[in-house]
Amino acid sequence: MTDKDNMNYARIAEAIAYIKDNFKEQPSLNEIAAAANLSPFHFQRLFSDWAGVSPKKFMQYISLEYAKRLLKDQHLSLLDTAYETGLSGTSRLHDLFINIEGMTPGEFKKGGEALQINYSFAQSPFGQIIVASTGKGVCHMAFEEDAEQALVTLKQRFPYGFYQHHVDKFQQDALLIFQKDWQKLDQIKLHLHGTVFQLKVWDSLLKIPKGHLASYGEIATAMGNPKASRAVGTAIGSNPVAFLIPCHRVIQANGHVGGYMWGATRKSAIIGWEASQEAAL
Repeated sequence: MTDKDNMNYARIAEAIAYIKDNFKEQPSLNEIAAAANLSPFHFQRLFSDWAGVSPKKFMQYISLEYAKRLLKDQHLSLLDTAYETGLSGTSRLHDLFINIEGMTPGEFKKGGEALQINYSFAQSPFGQIIVASTGKGVCHMAFEEDAEQALVTLKQRFPYGFYQHHVDKFQQDALLIFQKDWQKLDQIKLHLHGTVFQLKVWDSLLKIPKGHLASYGEIATAMGNPKASRAVGTAIGSNPVAFLIPCHRVIQANGHVGGYMWGATRKSAIIGWEASQEAAL
């Protein structure tokens, strides 16, 4: 890192600490920028480059996590939770949960028990896979040889869901990705939960053509955030849907395959398999 990079990092770290200490007051961009001794315009760009999200969105994440603790652990009412979080009322709390969590605060408070999740197991060219779906689409897909552990991992992702071992059309359509009829991939429906930044990263991965590769830096640049390669890497590592969202197509800038949630050897095998599939067309 250059001296300038170190200075910028120190300013962003100071701003993050300020947000964490003062989010209940919901400080404005001008107030947060002043704490970092920067102009609002410069601060907005610098923070987004380093953190991968805007200062406002970062404060929303902090506020949401605090509100979730109040609802779950302290069993506060929605109104009290909104005021304790620094929000003006339940409508803002509702918007916060819908935009980031994908459910209303009332649904979260009830434990999300209304979420029906079907799951099944199948064999792929790269080992056993578990695929799960809600009424909206595929929400989880992972390589896992141990079926029991696969189900434990799934339930950790959705701890309040109602589970049923059942194959549905969403799952069947998703498994077509391992066949040669690639024209049917537009039938696959996904039901993803993540931050706005994560969703943008995952969407960028879908644009990498089969048989092609991209670096973390190239993904960040394509998103208009060339300095956010570390944040991109973190979002890729949180990919909830193996293979459908092709995080295996992202490698290090030096050409090394890099890490993969389901194993570097499997990642290399998938890359080679896709290249051979494309060459055979």
